[in-house]
Amino acid sequence: MYEEGVNTATVLAHRFGLAVILLSLVMLVKGISFKVSRQEFKVLFSLGILFAASSITYYQSFHFMDAGIASTILFVYPVMVAVIMALFFKERVTVMTVVAILLSLIGIGLLYKGGAGVSLSVIGIVLCILSSLAYAIYIVVVNQSSIKMSSFKVTFYAMLVCEITLILYSFTSPELYLHALPSARAWSFAVWLSIVPTILSLVFMTVAVHHVGATPTAILGALEPLTAVTIGVIVFGETLTPRLIVGILFILFAVMLVVLGKDLHLRTIAHAVSRLWHWR
Repeated sequence: MYEEGVNTATVLAHRFGLAVILLSLVMLVKGISFKVSRQEFKVLFSLGILFAASSITYYQSFHFMDAGIASTILFVYPVMVAVIMALFFKERVTVMTVVAILLSLIGIGLLYKGGAGVSLSVIGIVLCILSSLAYAIYIVVVNQSSIKMSSFKVTFYAMLVCEITLILYSFTSPELYLHALPSARAWSFAVWLSIVPTILSLVFMTVAVHHVGATPTAILGALEPLTAVTIGVIVFGETLTPRLIVGILFILFAVMLVVLGKDLHLRTIAHAVSRLWHWR
């Protein structure tokens, strides 16, 4: 879409605007009521504001640093989720969780392919941290809210508030003006952007938080940069270096620890390693 001459505000507005339209159609087909109580709307409104804040600060950080660095810093959000859940909701942070977080952060760092001599912008770092914090709080609110409704409904209202916020934000600067998409190619990209990383991603995330909790869901989000590397290699012919392979292995191992976390303990791992060593 950027290659088509579309600015950031327009990309985000079409991403969430189309997502709202498509989600409303899904709700109509599935017979899901649009009615919400005042208390429910307060929660949904906060989710929309949080997601808008995360999107705006993240995309604005690209003006101050390379997108690869920004996306790497963004993935500190699993740590933030774990800290918030531990400090405010007394969730027990296990050694396995800490190990999984550290492994995923190391793996994400290895997946970043920055050039030599890249200087980090303080403003860019602050924007990325704010984006990460807003998304972490979004996940925690989804996990802790008492509202009981369809994940489609939650995502619809969150994206509706997000879209309105982005439109209002676009009036704050001449550089952020919204304009129509210039071609069918741009529209096709906008549709894909609204479906895959918006509707499917957020609906599945909401379902996951309700089933396995906020912290495991956040850590499993480390699969996102791994997916980006995989697509880069398969679709765009990027080189798969030894560093990328090691980074992928770190992330996969971290994800395995999260998936098996309830049944896997350090003593079990130590015993397995010991058996493997003696077998050698």
